Parts: sequence; structure tokens; C-alpha cells
Amino acid sequence: QDAEVVRTRDPQRLAQCDVVVDVGGEYDPERHRYDHHQRSFTQSMQSLRPDKPWTTKLSSAGLVYCHFGSQILAGLLGQPEDGPVVTALYDKLYENFVEEIDAIDNGIAQAEGEPRYALTTTLSARVGYLNPRWNNPDQDTEVG
Repeated sequence: QDAEVVRTRDPQRLAQCDVVVDVGGEYDPERHRYDHHQRSFTQSMQSLRPDKPWTTKLSSAGLVYCHFGSQILAGLLGQPEDGPVVTALYDKLYENFVEEIDAIDNGIAQAEGEPRYALTTTLSARVGYLNPRWNNPDQDTEVG
């Protein structure tokens, strides 16, 4: 709740952080390093949690969800982490929300060949709408 969020790629600053997500080139959950950008990274939900069926390569968002999603949901719902309500919600949220983020972030196409229609209300599209337009004189991407 009182965490400071630092946006940097500076290795010296990252070394001082308690948790590092999506930068740093390292996946080490014991040290709370959750990056998926190294060539050797191939983890999926199924490889980290064999009881889960999804084989889409995880993004950093998926890594954080994989490691902390059940705990967060249990806290929000006041339910046991291994109970049926948290388990069902964890699975549905992954399947219908987080897996899309994982796939898009890793460049995995939704369909083979040319899509039949455009998806314009995806999470990626909504985030993109927050970026300045190409012809906007103020190109500050932090404003949105």
C-alpha cells in the first residue's frame, strides 16, 4: 500500500528495489524479479503451476498474477486462498483477462492468417488511447 513505484532501467536503481517487474532481464521469484524478456524464458502458467492448463508464454503481468493472484483474490474476497471460490475466480480471470495480456506482450497472434475483423476495445487498445497522438506537440507519454 505504501510502496514507491520507480520507473527505471538503471541496474543500480533496480538492485535497490524490493520487487522488479518487466525490466532487469531476470526471472527469480525468490528475489522478486519478474521479467520475461530474456531469450531463455519459456515459462507458462502450466509450467509453473502444473495443475493449470494454459501454455501461453507468460508476460511479466502473468508472472505476477501466477505468483500472487490467488493471495490477492483471497484477501479481497475474505476467502481461503485454496478454496473453491478463489480457485474458480483465479482461473476465470487468467483465462478471460490475463492470458490476453501475456499473448499480446509476447507477440502471439490470436488467429492464424488475416483476422476477419478488428478488435478495438482490447486492453492494449485502451492503453494506446492514453498515449499522445502522433501530431500532438506535447509527446509526454507519462501524462496519460
